[in-house]
Amino acid sequence: MKQRSGQQKRLFPLTALAAALLTGGAALAQDQQPSPEEMWRIIQQQQREIESLKSRQSQTDEKVEAAGERIEEVAAKEPTGGGMVEGWWNRTSIGGYGELHYNAGRQDEIDFHRFILFVSHEFSDRIRFQSEIEFEHSLTGGDGPGEVELEQAYLEFSLTDRIQAKAGLFLIPVGILNETHEPPTFFGVERNIVETNVIPTTWWEGGAGARADLGGGFSADVAVHSGLDVDLSTFAIRGGRKKVAQAPAEDPAVTGRLKWTGMPGVELAVTAQYQDDLTQGSATPTSATLLETHAAIRRGPLWLRALYARWDLDSDAAKALGRDKQYGWYVEPAYIFTTGKGDVGFFARYSEVDNTAGDSADSKMRQTDVGVNYWPHPQVVLKADYQMLDVPAGQFGDDRINLGVGYMF
Repeated sequence: MKQRSGQQKRLFPLTALAAALLTGGAALAQDQQPSPEEMWRIIQQQQREIESLKSRQSQTDEKVEAAGERIEEVAAKEPTGGGMVEGWWNRTSIGGYGELHYNAGRQDEIDFHRFILFVSHEFSDRIRFQSEIEFEHSLTGGDGPGEVELEQAYLEFSLTDRIQAKAGLFLIPVGILNETHEPPTFFGVERNIVETNVIPTTWWEGGAGARADLGGGFSADVAVHSGLDVDLSTFAIRGGRKKVAQAPAEDPAVTGRLKWTGMPGVELAVTAQYQDDLTQGSATPTSATLLETHAAIRRGPLWLRALYARWDLDSDAAKALGRDKQYGWYVEPAYIFTTGKGDVGFFARYSEVDNTAGDSADSKMRQTDVGVNYWPHPQVVLKADYQMLDVPAGQFGDDRINLGVGYMF
């Protein structure tokens, strides 16, 4: 017999080991293979899991489909349409204005005179809501001098491209400041005495009105609204405002205005108002007519405002007090410089008011104001002016230095 070489001796044990491993692995694999019954149970369990997944997927698809249908339904009702849902907040706007005053004269005083918030909302392209809430003099309640007032709250409807109607509580279309009185829009810390004592700015009433664009730069306003209710002992126009707070409504008023803005920076207007009884049904009925006209011009750096207003009251009681005729006027030129740090404007204003012009006595108030406005931003203003008030004999005049800061947005 031939003797094995050393290499063959080394290969034999390795071959035997490999054969043993293969044989054992096959036997082990045969022992671990599931039986037919176990395979059936596994298949059934997997089938149940597949059915459950299909059910959950079907429910998810139904929810997605329902949500899609709801989105399409809501989008169809939106004013913008187009399948894009637009929240109410995208059609609601806020704004406001405020002003702090410092007055130095017979009595030095600092006062946060007004803090106002505007809220408006567009229901659609043709229906809108406008509102304005005012806090006066910073502190209300207790001994505080302030008030919380609702100055505007009305619905506006675009009937055509040229005609709008409104109903609710709104500012009367009269004068220059009554509808536009944000601090950056006028000169002087305090509002002029004519649009305070003759036109009782700020003046709002409740009712309905309409505005029409007549073409050629002309527009017309007409309104039927609650009227004034004056005190018979004074017939003071400003005191007759009841601010639509459980106000007497025995006798309404009618206001009409014709305005021309056919040239950029120019506004010319005339307003008339009639109320059959300024005393709201007292034993002394007093009819009243207000006539007002004004010009507001801004052409380049030049500014000019001029206004005249007059009340005629028809009753013996008003005549006996000299209050049957009440009038006022002012003229206000100004010049505005544009600088790299904002606009600076210098102004002068002369005003006359007589709330008892029906008597023969000299009862005129005359006021002269000179001052400066600085606008570091078009919606922010710093103001300073000197006021000289000349009053009838027996009354106290007051020369004052006024400082103010105001804003709008």
